[in-house]
Amino acid sequence: MRDTVLFGDCRKTLGTLHAQITTGIAERPRMCVTSPPYYGLRDYGGEDEQIGQEQTPEEFVEQLVDVFRKVRDCLTDDGTLWLNIGDSYYNYRPGKGQALNKQSVSNTKQDLPDECPRRGNKLEGLKEKDLIGIPWMLAFALRADGWYLRQDIIWHKPNPMPESVKDRCTKSHEYIFLMSKSKQYYYNNDAIKEPAKDWGTRDRTKGKYHNKGTGLQPHSGLSKSYPKKNKRSVWSVTNKPYKGAHFACYPPDLIEPCILAGSEEGDIILDPFMGSGTTAMVAKKNSRAYIGCELHEEYASLQTDRISTIPNKLPLY
Repeated sequence: MRDTVLFGDCRKTLGTLHAQITTGIAERPRMCVTSPPYYGLRDYGGEDEQIGQEQTPEEFVEQLVDVFRKVRDCLTDDGTLWLNIGDSYYNYRPGKGQALNKQSVSNTKQDLPDECPRRGNKLEGLKEKDLIGIPWMLAFALRADGWYLRQDIIWHKPNPMPESVKDRCTKSHEYIFLMSKSKQYYYNNDAIKEPAKDWGTRDRTKGKYHNKGTGLQPHSGLSKSYPKKNKRSVWSVTNKPYKGAHFACYPPDLIEPCILAGSEEGDIILDPFMGSGTTAMVAKKNSRAYIGCELHEEYASLQTDRISTIPNKLPLY
């Protein structure tokens, strides 16, 4: 089973996928790259099936831990998880209820509805205007559940949404966490190396170790060129809204390095929150297959439209 999207609650469809893997019907994905719904930001619909409308941040994290436990069960032993997640601020005012907002999305009719049961609930341990710390709460919970927490990557947004705040900086970053299923995992460092613009040639012929009278032998490789360097952990990627997509569409340029580093051509990329199909589109562009999960079947036509713009480079299975 390749190049398909399973519609329904991902906690159920991931279970279906795992059953198909264990019976040989489906192959194991090599990696997962995804961006789950952010806590308290939007009402996607779907009643109790949607994630992000939990009563507390702890309940939200618990639900995602369950999702990614099922993801881990599906991955190859050397598989990785690349998880993009943003944070929320806690703004509770007696009589007005609870408002949780994220910096990069403007107020629209899709905002958290007034009738949401969480409104009016004061959360223990949080003060008005506190940054909740959702990304690290989730990262530590996933580590405790068995994932190897390998790296935090900063997604720097050169074009963040403006904020009207006057008592803190405008937030212009989110996190991508790299996690692995096992201690040894697949990671293609060369695939995402960057041009070494400021390195050039290192000349080691000068220095105290090569002065006369030291008795030391010259260093091997005295003059060496470094055209590329390891990719750094701060990625500057511009937001690129896709017309017709839902608001939480991350830019293709953000996840392309994840896919290149975490998989080989022909591998399967898993996204349990497929949304508008960005992951599938980037996977196909780079000669990978995809399997997605999506709660809302109305996104199917949008996914098909986006994916169909990329020519198929893989053999049919």
